[in-house]
Amino acid sequence: MSQAMGMDFDTLRQAMADNQEQPEGPARNARAEQLLVEAEKLNIPLAVIEALGHQLKVYNYSSEKDKMFVPFARLLRMWDERPEDFDEYETHSLHWVFKWMSAGMLDQPHIPLASIEKWLGEMEHRYRLAGHSERAVRGAEFSVAAHLGDLGRAERAYTAWLAADRDTMADCHACELHSQGWWRAERDADEEALELWRPVLEGEYTCAHEPHTVLASSLVPLLRLGRLDEARAHHLRGFRLVRPMESMRGAYADHLEFCALSGNEARALELLAERPAYFTDSGDPRSKLDFMAVTALLMDRLTGLGLGDQPVPGPAGREWTASGLAVHARGEALSLAALFDARNGTSYVSERARGRMDQRPLVERLPLGVRSRSARHLSPSGSAAGPGSAAASASARSSAAFVESDAGSDPSSLSALLAEARRLSATRSPDAVEAWAAVSRAAEGQELDVRDRAEIADHAAMERGPEGVELFHEAAELYAEAGDPGEALAARARAAYVLALTGGPEEALATVSELYEGVLALLTDGGTGVSQAASVLVGRARILMLLVQEDTDADESESGATASGTAGSGIGGDEVVGAAEAAVRELLALAEPHLSDVRMASRAAEARAMLGELAAHAGDAEAAAELLGQAAAAFVAAGLPWFAVEYESRLAGIARHLGDAEEAERAARAALEHGGPRLEPMGHAQLHLQLAEVLGATGQFGPASEHALEAAHWADEAGEGPTLGAWARHQLGGFLLRQGRWAEAAEILESALPDLTTDMHGDGAIVQTRWWLGDCLTELGEHRAAAEHWLRAADVARHWPEQRDHAMLAHLAAEALGHAELPAQAEQAYARAGDLWRDLGNVHGLIRSLRARAWVALRTDSGLDGARESMAAAVRECEEGLRAVSSSARAEAVEGSDAAEGSDAAEARHRLVAELGHTHRQFGDLVARSVPDDAEEALAHYTRAISVFASLGDDALDARTGAELAAGWLEADLLRPAAAAARARAVLSAYAGEDGEAAQARRAEAENMLGVTEKA
Repeated sequence: MSQAMGMDFDTLRQAMADNQEQPEGPARNARAEQLLVEAEKLNIPLAVIEALGHQLKVYNYSSEKDKMFVPFARLLRMWDERPEDFDEYETHSLHWVFKWMSAGMLDQPHIPLASIEKWLGEMEHRYRLAGHSERAVRGAEFSVAAHLGDLGRAERAYTAWLAADRDTMADCHACELHSQGWWRAERDADEEALELWRPVLEGEYTCAHEPHTVLASSLVPLLRLGRLDEARAHHLRGFRLVRPMESMRGAYADHLEFCALSGNEARALELLAERPAYFTDSGDPRSKLDFMAVTALLMDRLTGLGLGDQPVPGPAGREWTASGLAVHARGEALSLAALFDARNGTSYVSERARGRMDQRPLVERLPLGVRSRSARHLSPSGSAAGPGSAAASASARSSAAFVESDAGSDPSSLSALLAEARRLSATRSPDAVEAWAAVSRAAEGQELDVRDRAEIADHAAMERGPEGVELFHEAAELYAEAGDPGEALAARARAAYVLALTGGPEEALATVSELYEGVLALLTDGGTGVSQAASVLVGRARILMLLVQEDTDADESESGATASGTAGSGIGGDEVVGAAEAAVRELLALAEPHLSDVRMASRAAEARAMLGELAAHAGDAEAAAELLGQAAAAFVAAGLPWFAVEYESRLAGIARHLGDAEEAERAARAALEHGGPRLEPMGHAQLHLQLAEVLGATGQFGPASEHALEAAHWADEAGEGPTLGAWARHQLGGFLLRQGRWAEAAEILESALPDLTTDMHGDGAIVQTRWWLGDCLTELGEHRAAAEHWLRAADVARHWPEQRDHAMLAHLAAEALGHAELPAQAEQAYARAGDLWRDLGNVHGLIRSLRARAWVALRTDSGLDGARESMAAAVRECEEGLRAVSSSARAEAVEGSDAAEGSDAAEARHRLVAELGHTHRQFGDLVARSVPDDAEEALAHYTRAISVFASLGDDALDARTGAELAAGWLEADLLRPAAAAARARAVLSAYAGEDGEAAQARRAEAENMLGVTEKA
């Protein structure tokens, strides 16, 4: 019936029910106001009462809570004048919302305290008249006293509240436990609070706003207790619940506060940007106070980090910086607090607001896993800082700068810097480059001897990478001038290696070969030392190893065709491998007698690592693993664990390939341990991700998720959030899903999805992420969203050569659409899945899609006829499948196939017979529920199902007796008590002496059936 023609009462009720399901907010409220107008046209008092109750409810669950008082006052007046107009439900509802009024009055500072106290007395009086417990009244009194800061009265009311009997007016268990836990947390009893909240957090008690608010309230107590994993989980799980609910500004503020106190300022800015209306919505002043207070906390935190000029989201109408919004938000919060205090006659609300705004971070860094830049990497313009922003380690800075401050004018300080730089170089410390850079800065304007200048140039070249070739040559000339021809050759060898790295392998090999001959001649004549010779030999070996790698890459690029030789070198593939191995072994032979020198020990370890790489190139994974392990151990023994990182990581990959999970885990952990604080953010990210994948492969999903979380964090720190970070989040979501942590996994996967691209991550990763998301959302009851992800994944998978994933995704999407009450779309998806299963030759998938399609057809235009057609088609597919299996078995028997093939055929037949039984059972259920007056057809299908299941023996006992009982109830409905009793006895007989839940349940139902038939 159109709205222009007016509504009848039933239509009005349906409209209110439909409106109740709409998202919270002004649009829902406006519709409730329209429906009240419609109700008033009906001249039915109960219609107006119900419409007022509906209006009151949507106001309460919105940002316009201040509008509640008008409809409630009208309802109360109607009750006082004609209580007989209220039915039982509306009478209960009227008394129930007294509690909302109490809380609502507290939230409005313009309502005098005397009015609130008077209302509390009115509530107590009316509850007593109605025969209700005082539990709800004492709970309301506790709320008033706690808000005022009257701690003595609050404790007395709290005790009386808990002592009073629970009745139908008491808040639900979940809401009561939230309030009780909140009070314990307010009284510095965080552990008690969390114990009170436990049943809500574990899902024992829930309601429309729980566990939403408990999860939010638990965040800061968990941070204070150092229970960081729980705090992270509660944020991810809880924010997902709060995000779509406009009325939960206070809980939203709790999540912002958590981010500000846990090093997640950038995440807090993103959340702030999602709710611009929260800055200005005025219908609930108390939650606005909370929101502005935590906004001030966040902005002060950003300003303290030196980001006061950072653009931030704020109230509409102007551009905001962090420092500007800090002042505005603090002013707003204190102004609101002052209004409450003026009403209350205390300073308690202002004191609490200041305390909240002035908090210090509780955790320096708590990675959340979701995509977000670090606030420390935000520039004043809002862009992320580059990946090198945290590159230098503290030890490097301290080593290089301990006397640098006055070295420019003090030659003795320069000497100290030189000594320190040489010490670090001799020990192969990663801090040596920075130490030499400090020497270079300190040496500006001072006279240096030629040796000093050579070393400065040499190390400056090392720092410049590809641009250092000319500087290496300059260093070589200076070394030669200083009378050190061996070091000059070593510097030229370093230049040759850089040349090889930048695309000149042929020239580099020719150069280093000449240098090699020269340094060996010098060494023989005593003109240089072993260390200088080793530097040339290692350069030569490295260049040859590069050529081996180029040869491998060339082979791969030609898709397995034989490459003509190493690109640009003029050397054949086998020849370069042989030359590389000979060069490496020569280096090892030179270095091994001198392992007491850390530099030579390092050369020997690197040589073993090269031999390991050559073994891997030759396909000898076992030898590669052994040699790489030896190399890593040698670096550690030499006091150079940071050089072992690369080889332990490589070893972890080889061990996984060999199926040695224990060694893979050991090596991956060792790589992380050896890197320690010297790792760049990207190194942290890569190694944590490798360990996560190693752990995940062995089913250690808890530890795997911890390392994937760290990988995502460090990738973000490195500025690689959209690349490696997205992959880490993809993996993290999968690990969380496997632990049943659905909400956390969904939040992480949704965060990863925008950054996953076909070019960078592959379309398989995108499909898998959406697949996992669908799984999570289904578990969370978000069926429509699950269907969307599965359908979008299916659209990608439809282009793959193998179509099983496409079929599975279409089938899953159909199930989700059915659960989402979208039967027409579900029917289409099942049809798509069925066609795919047919094309794949998967008869079981086809049969199940046809059965499921039959059920959803009942709710579409296809109706019962379409449902019957789909079920009949499922029966036909079962029967045709059985005929095909039988034909195949006969053909195999003729050909003399072995027993294994015969066993496979028997298993295939067994599964198809079971499918036929289930299909007839469901056919019977469908008809019985859809055409209750035509029980004979349903009974025929049940009878057929029983017969089919019986042919499978004990394997199908539960299925057979289930069909037997269904048939028995149908016999009873057909007034055939003897037949029904016979079926019940058959079930009892089948389970004679059997134990287990299924047996007990079947016996109980059969005995119930016998009791019913005996009465008949």
